[in-house]
Amino acid sequence: MAKSSADDEELRRACEAAIEGTKQKIVMSIRVAKSRGIWGKSGRLGRNMAKPRVLALSVKSKGQETEAFLRVLKYSSGGVLEPAKLYKLKHLSKVEVVTNDPSGCTFTLGFDNLRSQSVAPPQWIMRNIDDRNRLLLCILNICKDVLGCLPKVVGVDIVEMALWAKENTPSVTTQRNLQDGPVATTVPESGMKVTVEKELVSQVEEEDIEALLGTYVMGIGEAEAFSERLKRELHALEAANVHAILESEPLVDEVLQGLEAATSCVDDMDDWLGMFNVKLRHMREDIESIESRNNKLEMQSVNNKSLIEELDKLLERLRVPSEYAACLTGGSFDEARMLQNVEACEWLTGALRGLQVPNLDPSYAKMRAVKDKRAELEKLKATFVRRASEFLRNYFASLVDFMIGDKSYFSQRGQLKRPDHADLRYKCRTYARLLQHLKSLDKSCLGPLRKAYCSSLNLLLRREAREFANELRASTKASRNPTVWLEASTGGSQSGNSADTSAVSDAYAKMLTIFIPLLVDESSFFAHFMCFEVPALAPPGGVANGSKSGSYDDDTNDDDLGIMDIDDNDSKAGKTSADLQSLNESLQDLLDGIQEDFYAVVDWAYKIDPLRCISMHGITERYLSGQKADAAGFVRLLLGALESKISMQFSRFVDEACHQIERNERNVRQMGVLSYIPRFATLATRMEQYIQGQSRDLVDQAYTKFVSVMFATLEKLAQTDPKYADIFLLENYAAFQNSLYDLANVVPTLAKFYHQASEAYEQACTRHISMIIYYQFERLFQFARKIEDLMFTISAEEIPFQLGLSKMDLRKMLKSSLSGVDKSITAMYKKLQKNLTSEELLPSLWDKCKKEFLDKYDSFAQLVAKIYPTETIPSVSEMRDLLASM
Repeated sequence: MAKSSADDEELRRACEAAIEGTKQKIVMSIRVAKSRGIWGKSGRLGRNMAKPRVLALSVKSKGQETEAFLRVLKYSSGGVLEPAKLYKLKHLSKVEVVTNDPSGCTFTLGFDNLRSQSVAPPQWIMRNIDDRNRLLLCILNICKDVLGCLPKVVGVDIVEMALWAKENTPSVTTQRNLQDGPVATTVPESGMKVTVEKELVSQVEEEDIEALLGTYVMGIGEAEAFSERLKRELHALEAANVHAILESEPLVDEVLQGLEAATSCVDDMDDWLGMFNVKLRHMREDIESIESRNNKLEMQSVNNKSLIEELDKLLERLRVPSEYAACLTGGSFDEARMLQNVEACEWLTGALRGLQVPNLDPSYAKMRAVKDKRAELEKLKATFVRRASEFLRNYFASLVDFMIGDKSYFSQRGQLKRPDHADLRYKCRTYARLLQHLKSLDKSCLGPLRKAYCSSLNLLLRREAREFANELRASTKASRNPTVWLEASTGGSQSGNSADTSAVSDAYAKMLTIFIPLLVDESSFFAHFMCFEVPALAPPGGVANGSKSGSYDDDTNDDDLGIMDIDDNDSKAGKTSADLQSLNESLQDLLDGIQEDFYAVVDWAYKIDPLRCISMHGITERYLSGQKADAAGFVRLLLGALESKISMQFSRFVDEACHQIERNERNVRQMGVLSYIPRFATLATRMEQYIQGQSRDLVDQAYTKFVSVMFATLEKLAQTDPKYADIFLLENYAAFQNSLYDLANVVPTLAKFYHQASEAYEQACTRHISMIIYYQFERLFQFARKIEDLMFTISAEEIPFQLGLSKMDLRKMLKSSLSGVDKSITAMYKKLQKNLTSEELLPSLWDKCKKEFLDKYDSFAQLVAKIYPTETIPSVSEMRDLLASM
């Protein structure tokens, strides 16, 4: 017999490892297959559903009590056993061997404490009958010894199992102390594996059975005698049966007669039943026909009822209420009647939408009544849109005409009037809801309405701006400043006493403070009032002047029309480019022409003080940076145009000043410092005082142009008299540095030109000083230059033998150049002083001259020491002492 898995020590150890920590001891472990397969007609189990499992019987002692368990273990993905199910054997109620399995290796275990008794218990499939008997015997023994009761056994003879245990399990009996006394355990000879088994019939019970069987004398000791006895008894039984049959013949005849009579009756009954069946079949067919017709009538009745209901609903949808029809065709548009008009519009919008295919069954859309009603509603819509559009156009014009006719709305002489459109917007908001409905009914009607509104309001805005600008200029008192700053012919103190013109830029700032928030508010109100799909605008007034949003007037929420979108589907988060383009075109019509009054204020300010363009440019830039490219985009364009206008006017001033500088070229010979040098410093100081916000770039550009022209003109004037060019240049560049020293420390652009002037000054100084030195010591330094030139072609030892460079020539040159050197140096100082008009420059120039002379003489002394080592000349230190003493 093949070795059973119940004898596998490794399997037992794996099971013990899986339940480690439970204080349970493994009694038996055996491999099985778990299946819920169904035995088919062929009697073979669906094995493809079987899963490998291990059944382990374990016991656990708790004081004087012992518990027995049946554990089901499965293999994990790594091939390690792990607990899957745990059953207590005290709940085992039935052990059933599946009879449909020919092999007898399949059985089920029934437990009475399972929650769902309707689910079939799993079937356990053993490898062979031996393994099955071994497991079941072990279970029954444990149940009897530990629990004191046996489960119901079905499908297997318990006596046969006991006999199998005696025949197949030779063992050594050991004793184990459990709760109910000693339990006999068997140890197989092969491997001495311990298994739990028990005699199913006790010795006393076996003796009782043998005594009971002994009471019956069966006489089966001799086979032949027993066979003869059985034959005799069989013949006696057959004879008795024949005799009984012969005696019952009259009874049989009576039975046969009764059967014939019954057969006749049955035949008659069969005929009658056949007739009744035919009649019933015909009756059934008639009933079916009646039921069919009745069902059709009932269906038709239901359909007709549903059709009438649908038609009633359709008629209700097609009905035009008389009050709405009257309101749409001839109602008044007064403020008191606006609620009725809005309700009529809402009904008309809903009715038209209800007759569209998505909201109406497509089969209804083709009906003539629906088409006629749709045409009627379209006619109502066209009539109402035409009447409402005509009313609103006249209403806008009448509102503006009324305001223009009342002079108290505008600035008057001696009184600046802040424009107030609160009442105008309040009256317009009355019809905002009506405009929303007009848009939903016919979007094309908004174009003429927008044009009419823009045309009317444009007249009002231009009138307000014109009157305000005129009164602003009239009420602002400011003396005119000169426009000629750098003209050579003007007096020296002309630009020093400039009047205060801050009132001019304040007036311009006031114009922007009043009208820019107004224009932003008007743009915002127009965009919302005229139903443009644009996002929320930037808060009006919250720009450069630092005023709070809505500081323009008391109506801080004018662009909130207090309405909701009629159709949620029409409210879109993003604006389309087409709608934005249309809005910009309408805003152009609304605000076009108002820029002329702003231009007039700019021109007026320029005439009083051109430098005020700097502060006006900064004010405009501050407002411009606070505007966004939204529905108020035209206001941004207006500010941009103002900025360009101011920049153009300032450029005009800069160009005129540059022309004034360039006119110096055509004047007589210039000497000393040019007049525009100090005047430019005064002009730059004044310009720095006017800078506001972002106007630094404008001023820096002007500086660049001014200084470029000044330096270019200076160089051209210097070329007219080359003899005194260097003196002229160094005096003017020095004056430029002196006048702009303070500004150059704080203005980067001027600092750049300051360094440029410093470099030009140094170059002019170097050229002029070299000219003076060569004039007094020409022979000395010409001799040195000849030596230097020859050193490139011949050696130093050969130079004293060249023509004109002998030692005798050197002595003659030193005698003529250095005899009376103090007089030559004095003459050099006088020549430096002679043509210099700026006396304050003389000390620094004389120091540069002495240093330059000593450097040149030092180079000459080194050449003489190298070429004429035996000749002696005055040393450099002697020459330095001589210069210092003079």
